[in-house]
Amino acid sequence: MAAHVFTTATLRLVEDEQEWGAVAELMGVSRERLRLIRQVHGVGVTVVRPGEDEGSGRPEADIIISGDPEVAIGVRVADCAPVLLADVRLGVVGAAHAGWRGTLRGAAAVAVEAMRRDFGTRAADLVAAIGPCLGPCCGEVGPEVLEAFRDAGHGPDRVGRWFSAGASGRPYLDLWTANRDQLEGAGVQASQIFVAGLCTRTHASLLHSYRAHGAGAGRMVAAIRASARD
Repeated sequence: MAAHVFTTATLRLVEDEQEWGAVAELMGVSRERLRLIRQVHGVGVTVVRPGEDEGSGRPEADIIISGDPEVAIGVRVADCAPVLLADVRLGVVGAAHAGWRGTLRGAAAVAVEAMRRDFGTRAADLVAAIGPCLGPCCGEVGPEVLEAFRDAGHGPDRVGRWFSAGASGRPYLDLWTANRDQLEGAGVQASQIFVAGLCTRTHASLLHSYRAHGAGAGRMVAAIRASARD
């Protein structure tokens, strides 16, 4: 089996070109080779292949996968869960943006399937990381969100694991557990899934949080870069 070394980062930023340049430098690529997406809280997928034209602007998607070691990819979050995926056999990578809407639609599992479809990834070869996001302590949502999960076909066992009654009496969503469960359901080994366990709202002095800071909140980026094949 080939050995692969992946470059990853989770950074706090306020969305300006100087900071994006610093992210690109940390990932070992030029600014033009830091590929980002225009996130819309869905499960659309953008694919980056070696030698393809980069195009212009940010494509509309919430999942980006890459087999190009000359490109770094990333997703931006400020309470939503960033999910990074690395295929230790093939060296390809993925990044998914999973807020409650993305989690409702299984964004993490969609990313796994996209990597299988486009690059031949086997789920058992994946290492996954779920970065800082809104934790179960602060994940208050409306009752309509709980109903949306039920209506989407998530069964009582999963709904019971992912939702609890919080201090306010309203449902609280556990993005950590929901995304872990969806990755496992997609075939990723439990021992290969790593959860930061850091709540963005609880640690709002260190991490950007829309719940804590409102419309003026900055964003964090979770970035990853494919490795060259031997």
